[in-house]
Parts: sequence; C-alpha cells; structure tokens
Amino acid sequence: MNDMILEQEPSTAGLASAARKGADLPPVLVYEHVRKVYGDFVALADVSLQVNKGEVMCLIGPSGSGKSTLLRCTNALEKLDGGRVLLDGVALPEAESEVRRVRQRMGMVFQSFELFPHKSALDNVAMGPITVLGMAPEAARARAMALLEKVGLAAKAGNFPANLSGGQQQRVAIARALAMEPEVMLFDEPTSALDPETVGEVLNVMKKLAQEGMTMIVVTHEMSFARRVANWVVVFENGAILEQGPPTQIFDNPQVARTRDFLSHLGWEG
Repeated sequence: MNDMILEQEPSTAGLASAARKGADLPPVLVYEHVRKVYGDFVALADVSLQVNKGEVMCLIGPSGSGKSTLLRCTNALEKLDGGRVLLDGVALPEAESEVRRVRQRMGMVFQSFELFPHKSALDNVAMGPITVLGMAPEAARARAMALLEKVGLAAKAGNFPANLSGGQQQRVAIARALAMEPEVMLFDEPTSALDPETVGEVLNVMKKLAQEGMTMIVVTHEMSFARRVANWVVVFENGAILEQGPPTQIFDNPQVARTRDFLSHLGWEG
C-alpha cells in the first residue's frame, strides 16, 4: 500500500476527527444534487458535497464509480445534466469565455502528464503565466524556477520531458498547475501511470502542499496517502456517495459494510 514511500511524519488525519477543517469558513466548493449521464449510464447520481478552505479531500472507491467525473465537472470539463457546482458561492458559468476564467482558479493534474514535449521543464511551467496571465517572460520564468525548486526539480529545469522520469514529469505538471496560483488543486489519480519507485516522490510533493494549506481534491487509490494526509474522505460507488467522514472513521471504523469490503479487497487492514 506504499506505506514506506511516504515520508514518516505525524499523521494529520486525527485533526479531522475533532472538527472538520475549515468548517468555520464559507466552503470553497459546493456540489448541489449533481447529476451526469452518458447515454443510459449514470455517472453521477444526485451528488451533494462541500469542500472547505484548506481541506484535503480524498475521493476513493471502485473504478468507474464517478470520482474522476466529479473532478471533470468541477472545472466544467464536463457539462452537468442536473444540479450545480458553486465556487466561492457562485455557480459555475455556462459561457465558455467565463468558464476559462473559472478554470484559471483551479489547477488540475491528470493521470497523464500532458507536458509539451518540445519545451523544457522550465518553459512548460512558465507558459501558462505568459500566455494566459500576460506575465512578463522573465517574471514567469523566475516563478517557474521557484516552483521547480519547490517540487525538487530545479536541477532539471533545462531538461525536456523525454529526459525525465514519469515521477519527474508529474512533478513538473504539478509545478505547472501551481504557476497559475490556483485557489484549489484537483488531482485525478496522479500516481496511477507511474512506476512504483517514483510514486513516493509525487505523493510527498502533494503532502507538502497539504501542509501549506492548499485546498485539494484528490482522486486516489493510494489508501496510505488518504489515511495520513486527508482531512475528509468520500467513498463513491455507482455514481453516488456511499460514505464520507474523517479518515479515522473511513479507515478505522467505517459505518457502511460496502466500505469495509472495498478496503478489504485492497488489502487495507487499518
């Protein structure tokens, strides 16, 4: 379960058991009766959920249960078939020009790295601030270098993606998302395409972001990461929320038998 690849530090999960993080502040994201269908297949069925400021929320559950679809609905990569998503109390717009502005407030990291193969790591990170935010190239590259330093890749700034490992490419992708200074970071199974040896380096970058207070929604099969780093865990099945709560509840004392079965099938023993 990759227990040994995460840096061994005190668990943050217990903090959530006393009081949900950010509960005293207006939520950053609210999902109200969200529904998404593809033909006859119901990907999301009446999902209602909220994400608080500074919270790390992990979405877990079987493949095809709706977790990634919810992320794609969060930044309007998928249009809803019912319900709505609110960012800072305002419903996501439908006009594409307005949607683009909303997406700038959310960073998204996918399973695949989606780096430009003909650009260096530094230029991959600097491109967004230059082309979208209108930042001066010198300032954008300075920001990019600082972010590569943050993810442990300053020495690889001049490397092209083909000369980087999968874990290094994913860390560049994280730096690229952070370069836009998002309010929320969305991670869609960011380690699923990586060799086991490089998973830990990506998870540790994400853990540091969590410790710095970044609001994060993470779709993951890394149960050890979810148990140690998340403040709130949501279990999905068949497009619906099966159970949600602090990690201490979900992993140590799940209230739903299906949650226990799911974790057992992954070899989770608490």
